[in-house]
Amino acid sequence: MTPGDIQFSTYEAVVVAHISGEVDMSNAPDMATTIGSAATNEMTAVVLDLSDVEYLDSAGIHLVFTLRENLRARGQEMRLVVPGDSPVNDTLRLAGVSQLAPPSRDLAEALRDLGVEEGASQQ
Repeated sequence: MTPGDIQFSTYEAVVVAHISGEVDMSNAPDMATTIGSAATNEMTAVVLDLSDVEYLDSAGIHLVFTLRENLRARGQEMRLVVPGDSPVNDTLRLAGVSQLAPPSRDLAEALRDLGVEEGASQQ
């Protein structure tokens, strides 16, 4: 497994955090801070793309819950991208995350759910 890494992109007023590797107690707090900082007040939503996450422990689950609550308090939405065959799919489902932030199969679906057209400019 590899340490977690985050790459950011923006579609209209939606910031996408594409996370890869593993998310655990060694990096989850820093990831939460980094993602929270990227979600400026001008953004309407954050998409956590977990398509390339190989491992997610309780600290990673906590990151998702905390980020969702912080965004909600600021009037921003959150979507998750978790393909059906993702190794973290069952972990998130068992933790009840899918009830709070229903996962999308891919980024295009998550963006559509947020009202962003597929051809929206990426920055």
